[in-house]
Amino acid sequence: MRTKITLACTECKRRNYDMTKDKKTHPDRMETKKYCRFCRTHTLHKETK
Repeated sequence: MRTKITLACTECKRRNYDMTKDKKTHPDRMETKKYCRFCRTHTLHKETK
């Protein structure tokens, strides 16, 4: 089953993206480089609660 997650920018701490992930294949918190429209650059985004 896929669960909804929210990704937040590590620079400005704003929550920018909503995604889904499979907890069986990715049990840890997700980290990915995405574009932050507030910072106007690609930054690391981490999964939040």
